[in-house]
Amino acid sequence: MGDPRGSSSAMEGNMSCKDEDLSIMTELFNCLTEAYRCFLAGSYPPQNAADVASVIYSGLCGPVHGKDRQGSPSEYCGEKNAELTCMCMSFLERVSSNLTSQGLHPDIKFYYAEVLKVLLEDMDLITHLVNRFQAEDHIISHLAAKTASKCVFYLICKSGVISPVWQRKCEQAFQNPWPGAELDACLWSLTEVSKKLLKGAHRELMTLLAGFDLSLSVLCSKLLPEEKKHMSQHLVDFTRSTHWGTSLCLLLDLLEVLTSSSLVCGAGVHLKSQRITHLHSLALLNICSSSEYYVKKRVLLLLKRAILQKAGEDWISGDVASWMTCGNWSSDMSILARTVLKAASDNWLLSIQMQSGAFFGGTRHILGDQIQNWDCVMLRAVSLIILKSIELCIQTAAGSEVKSATEVYAYLQSLWGFLRRYSFKQREVTHLCCWISMLFGDQDDDMMEAAKALLYIFLHYRLVSGVDELAVLETACASGFNPHCHFVLLLQSMSFDYSILLDFLISAETCFLEYFVQYLKCLRDDWQGFAAACEGITVSDCRLSQQKKCGADTSTLKCKGEPDKVESGSCVQPTDVIPPVARFGMASELRLVEYDTSDESDPENTVESVCALNGKQYKSTALLSTRLEGLLQPVLQSEKASRANMASLSWQLTGEISVRAVHCLSRLREVVMRLHTKNLFPYNPSSLLKLVAQVESCYQKSHLSQCNK
Repeated sequence: MGDPRGSSSAMEGNMSCKDEDLSIMTELFNCLTEAYRCFLAGSYPPQNAADVASVIYSGLCGPVHGKDRQGSPSEYCGEKNAELTCMCMSFLERVSSNLTSQGLHPDIKFYYAEVLKVLLEDMDLITHLVNRFQAEDHIISHLAAKTASKCVFYLICKSGVISPVWQRKCEQAFQNPWPGAELDACLWSLTEVSKKLLKGAHRELMTLLAGFDLSLSVLCSKLLPEEKKHMSQHLVDFTRSTHWGTSLCLLLDLLEVLTSSSLVCGAGVHLKSQRITHLHSLALLNICSSSEYYVKKRVLLLLKRAILQKAGEDWISGDVASWMTCGNWSSDMSILARTVLKAASDNWLLSIQMQSGAFFGGTRHILGDQIQNWDCVMLRAVSLIILKSIELCIQTAAGSEVKSATEVYAYLQSLWGFLRRYSFKQREVTHLCCWISMLFGDQDDDMMEAAKALLYIFLHYRLVSGVDELAVLETACASGFNPHCHFVLLLQSMSFDYSILLDFLISAETCFLEYFVQYLKCLRDDWQGFAAACEGITVSDCRLSQQKKCGADTSTLKCKGEPDKVESGSCVQPTDVIPPVARFGMASELRLVEYDTSDESDPENTVESVCALNGKQYKSTALLSTRLEGLLQPVLQSEKASRANMASLSWQLTGEISVRAVHCLSRLREVVMRLHTKNLFPYNPSSLLKLVAQVESCYQKSHLSQCNK
């Protein structure tokens, strides 16, 4: 038997070591807490910068004795308190972030800059941080990635130098990817640094991305194989890993940053990594057929932003689409569009499975004959991807064969079939032009993009179909791309309020101006098509009445010549035919600007100044406005009396839709002219005003022709 006194001495020694470790950690914790409180209070602790740096380093990597700051016992690293580690990294992240944001007093900034200098230059802090990327504790791994990213960005801002240790760590993870915390941390860290450089328009962004160009291409070839059989060629089947979904979502975030960076790159820069979203679009489409729903949704939203040229719009200021300077952009967009349409022709839409739309209570389970509330975010994403792909292929196509028109028709029929499966299970919509209203009604920007795409599709079909105008309009309505129907429904949803159109015109949030100009040209050249649309859709024929059934909103949609049909779904907002401007409320009760009162001078003087600018043109349109006012007086009085209940409006005048539409455009022209005269309009509207006047002239000729008959 051993000496009991020896065992007792060993136990006392172990207790002494534990007490000593606890004492050291307590001291470190207290020192770090004091430094952190001083920093938050806008001051600095009494210790010098080197001592504070030593405390932070010790909290991360173990105690530092004397001047030996190069190493620490590995045993201590595995035993130290996780809370202390997290606190150290949080403190470092906060300090480095504030130093780059220029939000500190010069004296405070100098002190903490010295702290970071000692940590980064003397103690090789980033090496210790990147080693924590593979920590089993996911909180520590993520905090290490956040802290390392802030430190790397600080170094770039301070000296223009990219940390070689951090870069090497990420490259190794990308070239030999293994599902787990390290790969996730590297993906997140590179995304964060790139996003900050992109937001700040730093020149070092392209240097950074060029360094990762090869490794990112290798990573995507493994995580995004175009065919399932290609996965078997790799050592790791990522799709079978529990980390597959997390890693893929992080990669998608990085791809959005890369895609948005290609919008602002120099004319001579062509990095393959910036084109991954477009070049690997087939693999991304295939992921939508077999992945978890949240992954599928992220993929579709990325593709939607890419094809709308809006990647990064949520965190980059300014108009992203106006930045395009990269030489490959046009060809890449063409590749993406052709890939989408090829997949659509191969029945890709049949593989897309929808789920119920999420709400604060979770996912709703449908029982019995209750109405399904499908995920409209997904439905809109799929629809825009298809519509914009058709538009892009039309714009870039060299030929104009009849076959192109047939293909367009087939793509649209495939899309409508997909939407029918999920939007309205029990009944069919008889007039497909109403789909755009019902699906995109509460999303202004998406609705305008869809309307613009469908307008281009219509113009192309009319050009290449080789059939007469009447047949073109019939086909357009049968396939849901008649722009006249769309415009009538848009105006009706606004209660023909010109001020809402004006809000759209001066807003940069949508592509309304581009759509509006193109449509006015179409309307000017095809007045008969517009008149036919007005006759086919009346207020009483296409309205939404608010009802409650089975706890869900139901909506009544009726098109001229058809029996009443009840259409229901979460995409339909019960306030009007299409509520594209939810922020505006009903009619004109909410406006960004009171345009009627923006004129500080006498109304007669304003008319004189406008007449001086436009001469005879204004006189003729002024007479038309007076005539329209007379025609609409009974309707306007009825509308005013029943504004509280817009759904109950019923008009008796023949052709009242066209009258109200032209009246709305006429009022819009008048107020734009008034604002432009006073230099209050944000751009030169001369071409727009000319188009509106031409449309008014078309109506006047049509009205006079009917009167002569």
